[in-house]
Amino acid sequence: MKPCLFPLIGYCASVWLAMHLHTGHAQTLPPELPEKPPLTFSGEPMSMQFQQIELRTALQLVSEFSGVNIIMSDSVSGNLTMRLKNVPWDQVLHTILQTRGLGQRKEGNVIWVATQAELSAREKGAMETRRAIEVLEPLQTKSFALNYAKAADLLPPLLNQAAGGSGTAPARLLSPRGSAMADARTNQLFVTDIEDRLLQVSQLIARVDVPQRQVLIEARIVEALDNFASTLGVRLSGKSGQLNANFPAAAALGAQAASAGFTFFNPAHSLRLGVELSALEADGMGRVVASPRLVTANQSKAIIEQGTELPYQLSGPNGSTSIAFRKANLRLEVTPHITPDGSITMYLDVHKDSVGQSTPAGFAIDTKHVSTQVRVEDGGTVMIGGIYETSDNTNRAGLPGLHNTPLLGWLFGNRASRRSKQELLIFLSPKMLEQSAFAP
Repeated sequence: MKPCLFPLIGYCASVWLAMHLHTGHAQTLPPELPEKPPLTFSGEPMSMQFQQIELRTALQLVSEFSGVNIIMSDSVSGNLTMRLKNVPWDQVLHTILQTRGLGQRKEGNVIWVATQAELSAREKGAMETRRAIEVLEPLQTKSFALNYAKAADLLPPLLNQAAGGSGTAPARLLSPRGSAMADARTNQLFVTDIEDRLLQVSQLIARVDVPQRQVLIEARIVEALDNFASTLGVRLSGKSGQLNANFPAAAALGAQAASAGFTFFNPAHSLRLGVELSALEADGMGRVVASPRLVTANQSKAIIEQGTELPYQLSGPNGSTSIAFRKANLRLEVTPHITPDGSITMYLDVHKDSVGQSTPAGFAIDTKHVSTQVRVEDGGTVMIGGIYETSDNTNRAGLPGLHNTPLLGWLFGNRASRRSKQELLIFLSPKMLEQSAFAP
């Protein structure tokens, strides 16, 4: 075969192989296993260069250099050749053990070196010994007085009970022989178990029984004209500290849809908010409906509700009737969560219900609902808007008896139509309260 044909044959073979792979005839490669996180070593660097050195001697050199005590099992034997330069001593030890299929267990300043089978058998024997001790060890009873947490709330994790009737149960902290009882009157927890489990319960209570941070939530509920929010934003706007987000919904069936609008003010602007609301209210652009203030614990729900309850009649058995009530309220649910950076995340659920048209079954309830999650600076303000109400008013006036004349009545009277659009604005200003006790 001529030498010039070799490149052509190689090219044809590569093309055939590529076509063969793309047509699906190639074997499917097995999925790659997830990579283990890399090990980190922080020991002092050392250098070792030996030809057929005994394994036990190499481990003794590592022990003398690092100052760590190394105990070797009788199964540790053999020779190895190595050349390591400026390698951390703990990495040198790890490399030597991996080369010979050995493992290590560290307890304080002592490292035990043995085969993996010996280490597994030792751990299995230790676990069996602990189980046997738990069965034979005498039980003790200890009482824990709680200051902030409720004793009854700690029973589910101790006794492997699902809290709130859920199907999933947490891991049991007590041993199979252990038991616990809560006294609601004195807020004490009585636990009976072995000494080791009692120590774990004491550590759990020390982490859980701490005061919760308190959050002051000041709310302002304002009914205003549709340009009130934009005017307020202009008056409070500056170079920084204001963020606007608007997510309007589309109108349906000729009715103006509500939209969700959020405006965030920093703590500096929050101080001026009350003054600006009073000024705009004096100008006739809106009015403050309510200004509730409440204090709630971190991650605890707070509810603000204002409105009317409408009675309606219910039919009972044997022709009896009863009266029930339906709420047409403005309901605001806030659950604050203090983040590690000092800001406050609020889970908001706003219901704006109003009395609708009358039906044979009673009054209808017009409902508008906003559910969201926002994060605000400590002392900042979030404004929730976009809940609109439109009303049409028609006024007709003129000379008595003449403005109703057919065809000529418009000469002696006038007719005015006015459409007003109001927006419901909710301002929320969360602020963390200072406390003397420590809370994580």
